[in-house]
Amino acid sequence: NINTQMSYQTNLFIDGSYVAPILGGTFPTSNPANGELIANVANGTAEDIDLAIKAAKRCLYSEEWGYASTGKQRAAILRKLGEVITSRKDEIALLDSLDMGKPVREALADLGDAISACDHFASLAEEQDLKQHENIENGTGGDFTTTIVIEPVGIVGAITPWNYPFLMGIWKVVPAIAAGCCTILKPSELAPLSCLLLGELVTAAGLPKGALQVVSGLGSDAGAALSNHPEVDKLSFTGSVPTARRIMLAAASGPRALSLELGGKSPLIVFDDADIPSAVDWIMVGILWGSGQVCSATSRVLVHQAIREPLLKQLNSRLEAVRIGDSLDADIMNHQGPTMGPVVSKGQFDRIHTYIQLAKDEGLTFFSGGDSDAVPVKERVTGSEAAKEKGLFIAPTVLLDVPTSSRLWREEIFGPVLCIREFVDELDVVAVANDSEYGLAGAVFSADLERCERVARKLRVGIVWKNCCQPAFIQAPWGGVKKSGFGRELGRWGLEEFSVVKQVTACQSGFQWGLF
Repeated sequence: NINTQMSYQTNLFIDGSYVAPILGGTFPTSNPANGELIANVANGTAEDIDLAIKAAKRCLYSEEWGYASTGKQRAAILRKLGEVITSRKDEIALLDSLDMGKPVREALADLGDAISACDHFASLAEEQDLKQHENIENGTGGDFTTTIVIEPVGIVGAITPWNYPFLMGIWKVVPAIAAGCCTILKPSELAPLSCLLLGELVTAAGLPKGALQVVSGLGSDAGAALSNHPEVDKLSFTGSVPTARRIMLAAASGPRALSLELGGKSPLIVFDDADIPSAVDWIMVGILWGSGQVCSATSRVLVHQAIREPLLKQLNSRLEAVRIGDSLDADIMNHQGPTMGPVVSKGQFDRIHTYIQLAKDEGLTFFSGGDSDAVPVKERVTGSEAAKEKGLFIAPTVLLDVPTSSRLWREEIFGPVLCIREFVDELDVVAVANDSEYGLAGAVFSADLERCERVARKLRVGIVWKNCCQPAFIQAPWGGVKKSGFGRELGRWGLEEFSVVKQVTACQSGFQWGLF
């Protein structure tokens, strides 16, 4: 009965209408919990991207949007969009759960953030109006006056990942709307359905046609065409480092503005004075939310030697209580304890198992997962027989005493695989935490708040959590350093990514240089 509770679109959304792709191609999207086909989705290509760009350009230079729009106008649309999403949030959450595999309660949390983003960026758009035509002191004693004008960056190419299908679309589309940009959104082909639904939602909110296009498609078709299109002014990408390198090359050919939010191998440090039950709870969140398919996942845990054993004992009991299964199964939906759905695709499933096999080959110690569990993951799965037989489920996997030279310690696995090491010295543990090519996030747990602050200042990351792990707030900047990317999403920093500042200087006194 679940399909009767939701609707979805499978065609491209261009210039205010849903249209079939020019070349007529499609690709399948399936439910990772049971392998069942959900739909065949339009595969956009360079021809469709070109149509989308033309629609965006018309809108950008129109009298109702783009450079002619005001923050007040954009704010009204964003607040209406928040109302529209609210009215359909259960439906959208179910769609994300079906398409990507995450438990419904995780998808509902995403929808809460999406609704908050609409209101927050509406307020920022209104504030932007108050900053227009700000006078800048230029030191000429009034001979010249200088003001600034804040304008949209132009046409935005936004490419989003599959792990937060709807929310990642919102993180890019909503600030772009707040800035007055026209956006072409290319969602991941692994979970495109909720982003395609955005066309319906923004139309109901009154967004002018052409201000948003949604072009689904394979990365090699739609993604590459969007990244390389000469009329795109700004590229915003969330995803893997290898894809980011290709997008950087495409941006350099412009050149055009670029922001990247990439992977991570985030450390979580637990000192000997930390509250152990609280630390264990956050460790669970940090590696099992989204089945570990989270860029900020705290997949490297460093625990003080003095509390290693009691922490592991509590972690073991919590891991045994995790319910694994079809995210739409009644037992999973109603379960009040920790739950996990499948990973998103067979490719991702195989990739994670390659790392698990590598751990076996390296002789690493399995605390859970692998072949160490008394009950195999297949027998733990809740749901239909199809879920048990075809679902892409991976048990929580915890490895102890992982060498810092191991690929499992250094590489982003993007699954429910946790590596644990012990430490004694604060300076040493910070050095180990920072010894990574990534720098998205990190967490520190200690009753000593001065120590927490000291460690937070030393961690080379874009986000630090003290005595918690993974909260993301719409009002605060999100982004990393090193190979985790550059630029920031969310908050006023997120709006600035889609805005440009123009200087306007006027001669007030008839002054002339008299040089020629």
